[in-house]
Amino acid sequence: MTTPWGELALARFPEDPRDRLRAWDASDEYLLRHLADRQVPLSGTVVAVGDRWGALVTALAAYRPTQITDSWLGQEATRANLARNGVEPGTVRLLTTQDPPPGRIDVLLVRVPKSLALLEDQLLRLAPAVHEGTVVVGTGMVKEIHTSTLGLFERILGPTRTSLAERKARLILCTPDPALRRPANPWPYRYTLPDGIGPVSGRTVINHAGVFCADRLDIGTRFFLGHLPAPGGGRVVDLGCGNGVVGTATALADPRAEVLFVDESFQAVASAEATYRENDVPGHAEFRVGDGLTGVPDGSVDLVLNNPPFHSHQATTDATARRMFAGARRTLRPGGELWVIGNRHLGYHVTLRRLFGNSEVVASDPKFVVLRAVRR
Repeated sequence: MTTPWGELALARFPEDPRDRLRAWDASDEYLLRHLADRQVPLSGTVVAVGDRWGALVTALAAYRPTQITDSWLGQEATRANLARNGVEPGTVRLLTTQDPPPGRIDVLLVRVPKSLALLEDQLLRLAPAVHEGTVVVGTGMVKEIHTSTLGLFERILGPTRTSLAERKARLILCTPDPALRRPANPWPYRYTLPDGIGPVSGRTVINHAGVFCADRLDIGTRFFLGHLPAPGGGRVVDLGCGNGVVGTATALADPRAEVLFVDESFQAVASAEATYRENDVPGHAEFRVGDGLTGVPDGSVDLVLNNPPFHSHQATTDATARRMFAGARRTLRPGGELWVIGNRHLGYHVTLRRLFGNSEVVASDPKFVVLRAVRR
């Protein structure tokens, strides 16, 4: 990546030589050019929110910025990219969306996330630290910036305008108004699950901003809840747990089960734990933010339940699903089972047969399929 501060070597995490997706895009380059061309003073506390793979803070490392991210993978990519470019550890402060934000922000750089809810939550959390002299610049690809995106900046921080588009990227230029009366933060959001979905019927869900289907039960999870395996005790993993509804349902159905909730999103794992605690679920549970089943011992798991994502930010990819399936095969004991729900057109049965040597359809409808693979 070429920046006004020099050439950078950048990669996503985990590195995969087959992955042709870059660790930056035109919107990152546009924002950095803007800072240099306008000679924006990068003094005081510089904060980069939603910096996906660390491109922004790596380029600006000389100014000792703070990065705030919801992504464990993004944070690990940042660490690797800083080291790759010779930045000393501790130069860049790495925070998650669950950490308290800095008390004062002098330059706020916002990489617009896919989730409007996550943007709303982050702007509301950061707004008290923004002052009249704060430089606020957002960036994203044209397809990521909508009227509603600009409306959030206007409503929470102050008057907002956009730049001309360059290489399908655009900047958001906001002038903070300390006198602005900001709305209350609606996150985390609570709702009651419907009846007819098994042990979690009528239970409460707590969702932090940015978690998939934050205000309702999505139809895929609802279908999965109707076809979960019968209770069998043992070690169960809710892999890519989101708000934890599937793992919570399993724990309610079988108090003997030890359930591990894992996701790469800090917001998701916080939601899963809040949902589990809210419903006074019996038994034992563990909550972990990380890269799938990395760190889970081989042959230590009896059942893995998985609704894999098929997007990485705006890119459609099955790379995450493939890594999840491979991790499940490694960690399952002989006879252990992986249960997967996915859209029918994704063809997960092909990948499962290649990895496990078997794949069985448990249930299907016109949109979704539930598959079962057994570790031989």
